[in-house]
Amino acid sequence: MTAADATGATAVRVGVFGLLGSGNLGNDGSLEAVLGYLRAEHPEAVVDALCGGPEAVTARFGIPATRLHWYRGEYRTASRAGAVAGKGLGKLVDVFRTAAWVRRHDVVIVPGMGVLEATLPLRPWGFPYALFLLCATGRLFGARVALVGVGAAGIGNRATRTLVRWSARLAAHRSYRDAPSRDALRAMGVDTAHDDVHPDLAFALPTPPVSAPPGPPGRVCVGVMAFHGGDDDRDRAEEIHRRYLDGMVRFVRALVGEGRPVRLLTGDTCDAPVVAAILDAVDSPLVTAAETASLADLMRETAAAGTVVATRYHNLICALKVGTPTLAVSYAAKSEALMADMGLGAFCHPAREVDADRLLEQFRTLEKSSADLRRILAERNLIAAGRLRHQFSALTAALFPATDRARTPTHPLRETP
Repeated sequence: MTAADATGATAVRVGVFGLLGSGNLGNDGSLEAVLGYLRAEHPEAVVDALCGGPEAVTARFGIPATRLHWYRGEYRTASRAGAVAGKGLGKLVDVFRTAAWVRRHDVVIVPGMGVLEATLPLRPWGFPYALFLLCATGRLFGARVALVGVGAAGIGNRATRTLVRWSARLAAHRSYRDAPSRDALRAMGVDTAHDDVHPDLAFALPTPPVSAPPGPPGRVCVGVMAFHGGDDDRDRAEEIHRRYLDGMVRFVRALVGEGRPVRLLTGDTCDAPVVAAILDAVDSPLVTAAETASLADLMRETAAAGTVVATRYHNLICALKVGTPTLAVSYAAKSEALMADMGLGAFCHPAREVDADRLLEQFRTLEKSSADLRRILAERNLIAAGRLRHQFSALTAALFPATDRARTPTHPLRETP
């Protein structure tokens, strides 16, 4: 399970696992933070990935990667007999593929992400099944599986809830990105007495310098999302999406009517149709769409704006991290917990019931409070940086006891100015 490095010493074999490289910027940002920690604190580690987009992960992060699922159409709806059979066969094949991958490692890290929640549509035999296979085979072969800074929420579907509960129980280490996540796992019957809560891993990423000139005066970044409700809303998904999109269109149109430049942001490749719909509905040169390939790109965009209104969780994190006053169009408790932790708990608006007039009212209040909010964010970011340094120290003690050295941490956390 270990490899020898060039000096002949034993190198720890570390795997990273998840829907990484699949187009979600937040997931990849969590991976980037964990790789930064490993390279700074455990440079001897040999790292590879089992993930959703292996080609993208290898190209961007320079680590070997293997496809998470044997069946390539895992996340497409199976409407034909051949596709159904392929998915079924894939579940069996993935047992052996996952076991073979896990047994080559000493440690496997699941970096952040909402892996223990179903706030978006989720089938139990998709990622929850894959996570269960990981944690079960980790326990079987003695690989320490760590769920690091993950998100969790109450789950209605019984099969999904069972798989999530047993995945958490079988993991060797758990920590959460907010207190509601830990509470949700406890409510599902997991003993969380020794589990810690820390800020989201994305807060550990360096804040990029804003080299480009500031955006136009009064620019507003509006982060949108292909929001269709949660896992229990499949019957109403299109209705929820239409209501959300209509509200966001009306909000953007109102900003443009006041002469405000609007910059549209996304956080996943699936959000592109929402951007296209808004650009089509609000035909104005004041509305532009950003092209972002990383959380660093999102941070640069939000730093150049006067205010941010966003739906995706990691859009919010990027804006808060660079100290820009932010209003959350919230679709889950995690967003509300994040905003409260950062001192902006009053600035949340429900994604399920977007009321453009009420959203504008909250937005104007946000702008009037801008100077005070920037001071609050600067203070909260300093606190978040310290808490994450503690998390990485605890992670080393839990997962790398043989290599834990009494030295000053060198993980390149940068305090937000």
